[in-house]
Amino acid sequence: MRYLRAERTRYAWVMRTYGTMSSADADKAADLRYPYEPPRAAVRGLVFHDEAWHWAMRVLNGERYWLRYPELAEPTSAYRALD
Repeated sequence: MRYLRAERTRYAWVMRTYGTMSSADADKAADLRYPYEPPRAAVRGLVFHDEAWHWAMRVLNGERYWLRYPELAEPTSAYRALD
C-alpha cells in the first residue's frame, strides 16, 4: 500500500508541475490511474512496470513523448527528490 501511495503522489506531482491540473484534479487523476487492486486481481500491479513519470508524461504529451521531448525521457531531479 505504501508503494501505491508513493506512485499516486509522484503521478499527481507531475500532473501539477508539468500539466495544468489543480491539486484536487491531480489527486483524482492519480487515484484513477492507480486504483487499489485486491491481492487476487488477475493483473495486480501491472501498472507498476513503468514509473509514474512515464504514465503522466504519456497523458500530457502523447505516445512516444520521449521522441518529441527527449529532455523528458528521464525523470528530473525534482521528481527523484520526492522519494
